[in-house]
Amino acid sequence: MKRRCVVTGMGAVTPIGNTTEEFWENLKNGVNGIDFITKFDASDFKVKIAGEVKNFDPEMYVPRKEVKRNDMYSLFAIAAAQQAYDMSGLKEDEIDHDRFGAIVGSGIGGLFTMNEQVMKIVNKGPSKVSPLFVPMTISNMAAGNVSIRFKTRGISANVVSACATGTNSIGEAYLKIKDGYQDIMFAGGAEASISPIGVAGFTNLTALSRNPDPKKACRPFDKNRDGFVMGDGAGMLIIEELEHAKKRGAKIYAEIVGYGSTSDAYHITAPCPDGSGAAKAMKMAMESAGITPDEVDYINAHGTSTKANDSGETAAIKLAMGDYAKKVAISSTKSMTGHLLGAAGAIEAIACIEAVQCDFVPPTINYETPDEECDLDYVPNVGRSMKVKYALSNSLGFGGHNAVLCFKKWED
Repeated sequence: MKRRCVVTGMGAVTPIGNTTEEFWENLKNGVNGIDFITKFDASDFKVKIAGEVKNFDPEMYVPRKEVKRNDMYSLFAIAAAQQAYDMSGLKEDEIDHDRFGAIVGSGIGGLFTMNEQVMKIVNKGPSKVSPLFVPMTISNMAAGNVSIRFKTRGISANVVSACATGTNSIGEAYLKIKDGYQDIMFAGGAEASISPIGVAGFTNLTALSRNPDPKKACRPFDKNRDGFVMGDGAGMLIIEELEHAKKRGAKIYAEIVGYGSTSDAYHITAPCPDGSGAAKAMKMAMESAGITPDEVDYINAHGTSTKANDSGETAAIKLAMGDYAKKVAISSTKSMTGHLLGAAGAIEAIACIEAVQCDFVPPTINYETPDEECDLDYVPNVGRSMKVKYALSNSLGFGGHNAVLCFKKWED
């Protein structure tokens, strides 16, 4: 019999809060974390807005010397991991470190450091490149740093599946526990890609919103949407085998009961227009949870605010949910945080866990003009108190990666 997997800790560093509590409170209230870029001078850029992390002090989590030895995406991961660990209440004598793992992904890794060091080699020569350039930029280093800090001697891995990274990381960690390979896992994602090269690259790909108003730019499912808004941050879960958590008297926040992952096998950036790949992942998540569509109360949509994503995801939800698609509550919390790329699925998993805990669904803000291609219940502008027993979290990435998690309200 497969083992059960529960969430006992959460940590969040986001554009709308640097703790899980602050993040959730602002999600509930529809607070917009998108503003003008301050990390670099964006005056010559066509896009000048992003969802930056605000008032983050890495020295709350690591010594000053270590701050200088890590890219910000790793520091976000360490901070979120520390929060999750503290929330879990784990103690050294309760941990078999050989059965404690970390699957922490990043879509890109240390892009700001890459940008900075490439400029150094161009302007000052190769001798000026930092000797820590490689360990600061490689995308496995968030997992590596978390593993080193917390002495996780089980699996330590980095999933990279573009914008599905955070969700795939949690899903793969869930399988490691479910199949008996580990007892405790860190699982999540981290990203810090708001940089000159990152913003320029996504702008020239015509993926980003050109709306000059930061408070109106990210408008998932709205007819006048014109692209996504980049965001930075990290989300982290502590997940445990159920009996392990119960034995130590841990507080359980939710149960992970399903996971689905597929590929569109269609295009390097565009989703399959009929939504068939994403729908298949949603069906897999529900089937592994042993539920039918009419039991799903809430879907945290990928909802990037691009024309292709939002119409394709709407089609996917209709394919997966059938006639019930019109009745399920759906929202895109990216309307408030922007798109955290490899960390998006991790913070959105936290949104789902809080939704099933609190019986509250956060809104999709900036929803003003309905789109005939996006005709479902997107919980427009104001959050909703409602019973939430099962929630799905959708993540869809460049390259055709689809990943879906199913969370259930904890019931002993």
